[in-house]
Amino acid sequence: MSGTYLGMPAFPKAAKASTQNTQLRANLTRATHTIRDKRAAAVTELDDWAELRAAGKAIKDRTLARLDHYLLQAEQAVTAAGGTVHWAADAAEANRIVADLVRATGESEVVKVKSMATQEIGLNEALAAEGITAYETDLAELIVQLGDDLPSHILVPAIHRNRAEIRDIFQDAMGRWGRPAPEGLTDSPAELAEAARLHLREKFLRAKIAVSGANFLVAETGTLVVVESEGNGRMCLTLPETLISVVGIEKVVPTWRDLEVFLQLLPRSSTAERMNPYTSTWTGTTDGDGPRAFHLVLLDNGRTDTLADEVGRQALRCIRCSACLNVCPVYERAGGHAYGSPYPGPIGAILTPQLRGTASEVDASLPYASTLCGACYEVCPVAIDIPEVLVHLREKVADQGTGHRAEKAAMKAATWLLDHPAAYTAATRAATRTRALHPRRLPLPGPAKAWTDSRDLPALPAESFRDWWKNTHPAGPRTEGNDPQ
Repeated sequence: MSGTYLGMPAFPKAAKASTQNTQLRANLTRATHTIRDKRAAAVTELDDWAELRAAGKAIKDRTLARLDHYLLQAEQAVTAAGGTVHWAADAAEANRIVADLVRATGESEVVKVKSMATQEIGLNEALAAEGITAYETDLAELIVQLGDDLPSHILVPAIHRNRAEIRDIFQDAMGRWGRPAPEGLTDSPAELAEAARLHLREKFLRAKIAVSGANFLVAETGTLVVVESEGNGRMCLTLPETLISVVGIEKVVPTWRDLEVFLQLLPRSSTAERMNPYTSTWTGTTDGDGPRAFHLVLLDNGRTDTLADEVGRQALRCIRCSACLNVCPVYERAGGHAYGSPYPGPIGAILTPQLRGTASEVDASLPYASTLCGACYEVCPVAIDIPEVLVHLREKVADQGTGHRAEKAAMKAATWLLDHPAAYTAATRAATRTRALHPRRLPLPGPAKAWTDSRDLPALPAESFRDWWKNTHPAGPRTEGNDPQ
């Protein structure tokens, strides 16, 4: 990945600030609870949801096991259909490819379909440095761009904003980017949507180049697929003369039959719909229909390194539905910006440290941004065991010496204590007998303070379990066969 969001602190520090923003927490709670409830209802409509989930997992694992084969097959199919394939090892190379393609046309602006891959590589900023303006056309991405903000959710990038805030952003910023907001704009959803439609329509009709990602790439035909809810993607994919698609190499699926499974899993897990309102597919170029030139940029950017990790590679199954964010108690309270990455929430906590590495303070902190409650695994439509990968990454962080020193010291002390029964008994008795003197929270200094400041110590019982057992079972434990007859 291109790096952390500029100036972002490690997760504990960022989360401490964001959890104190009451408006943010109210916005997130309202939105995530609404989405999760709708998703639960949509999923229960299918009797074979568990089988679909298992099929999605199996297809992804089978594809990842032969990823080289399917990527070459996809390249051959795209090329045969009139497209051009470019391979990008990292963010810098991908940005350079896209910038060169745009400059070759003589244009200085592009319209964009919502794309996590282009956020990951910082494409908008890279294009701006080359004098090229990228206009986001997804409504939520437009809100983020006009507000000079950062996305905070995979599916709903502006989930941290309420309607009043969006109205203010439109009124203040639309005129600087194009058509201004209508006079007297209210925070009515219909009025906000109409203001965005009018603002974007002139860009759709003027733009000669579009940039997209893709939800899936079908290897057997070289077909790319984008699913969306607003129709802006359809406009970008059909009207411009040149289409450039930046796609992570893990997005490939072998066949159309495999695609069928994901077109059932994705809409119900993301927007709680039976099917997406707009499912756009394109294969190369066709005379008189759609863009005259098509370029596919296949992006690695840490994915092959992730694939080499037998535990961590399951993160590459992700289909970006965001269901894990909507059930995560940490995300709900901390918000997406605290993760310092375009990929927030549970999936971001395991994907980002693998794509970027754990050398930075931000990335080393992400595997700890979880309670390990397992709710994310339960809702994942491709059965990514996020808690397993989190623990795996914590081990890696600890091994490289950048983990939580207090946690490692506590584990060593606990190991010694549990290996010495007499010392353990003495310690538990001392703890229970002095419980009236214990503080409500541990007054620890340094990084550990971020943990203890938000957690009360559990109340200790009046006696230890061993003392309770001895007092309530004076004759010793009973075994089968020694009951009195």
